[in-house]
Amino acid sequence: MPNPNELAPLTVTPGALRFNTDSMKLEYYRGGPVGFGTTTQTGEWVNLTTDSPDIQTGGARGVFGGGFDSPLASTNIIEYITISTTGNSQDFGDLAVDSTRGGGSGCSSSTRGLFISGGSPARNNSIEFVTISSTGNAQNFGDISYTAFYLSACSSSTRGVCAGGSTSASPGGVNNIEYVTIASTGNSQDFGDLTATRNALASCSSSTRGIFSGGYAPSPTASNIIDFVTIASTGNAADFGDLTKTVGYTNGGCSNATRGILTTETNTNTINYITISTLGNAQDFGDLTTPRFLASSCSSSTRGVFGGGQTPTRINTIDYVTIMTTGNAIDFGDFSSSYSSFSSQTSAFSNGHGGLG
Repeated sequence: MPNPNELAPLTVTPGALRFNTDSMKLEYYRGGPVGFGTTTQTGEWVNLTTDSPDIQTGGARGVFGGGFDSPLASTNIIEYITISTTGNSQDFGDLAVDSTRGGGSGCSSSTRGLFISGGSPARNNSIEFVTISSTGNAQNFGDISYTAFYLSACSSSTRGVCAGGSTSASPGGVNNIEYVTIASTGNSQDFGDLTATRNALASCSSSTRGIFSGGYAPSPTASNIIDFVTIASTGNAADFGDLTKTVGYTNGGCSNATRGILTTETNTNTINYITISTLGNAQDFGDLTTPRFLASSCSSSTRGVFGGGQTPTRINTIDYVTIMTTGNAIDFGDFSSSYSSFSSQTSAFSNGHGGLG
């Protein structure tokens, strides 16, 4: 009988499970090569843990990167917060590939976060990544197939999905949906299409469904559309329901595994919620502390956080809500003084959001 601690042969499928009789722990096989999440060329067996970011890191971490100042000057700053606490953001590192950007989007697994596209101020199509539990500068991941800002993204524990956006050819919006495998690096692949072309959507996810809501259509016309996709598959989005109001430039969306929190209507403070596993129209949740638009958001399993935005003046406010209740947002803190002037149209993600299950 082979030693269970020996490196698995190349024929082992990544994601395979085994019980290690020496360590008395359940393990899964993480495939190689080096740079794709492993320390060996061929892959390795890794302990399967059942704890949470709160245990591993002292709390789920939210990360915000890039952003626009007026008139569309952009920054390479990345900052972070601990979602279970309150307080001001702290320095994480810098964006690297396109050194400054705003109007991009973010998504993440429990370990890795992606910054997708944006502008500096010209639109770009690059993807960068960071390891969420550490601090440091971003690294190159790959590209999406179109150059855009005001796109939106969500994710499961393995796959990131981005949609919509404003391109130089279609400033009012596109219907593109693309996906990447977060643990690898490389360019995005085609997923399908939104039900309507638009940009500046609010998005969130469970472990199975991705939600894209609101946004500007090409006219530009504000929208109340809510679309959904099945993240593990490919195909066109389908109708989920409607927001309580139309929305142009959103303040983003966030979720735990069951409930999505979505913002509505440009430069207002309205928050909606949905049950992600069902279909139907959104319901009123409460209000942000300050009416604004183009804020960014992230979440833990209990809290949703909204950072920055415009009134139209850029603000550095960070709010939070308790996802499974309803009610108005509460002050969390502020972006740091070095980041506050660039706090509109940032990209955000966390290692504790609803797409992780």
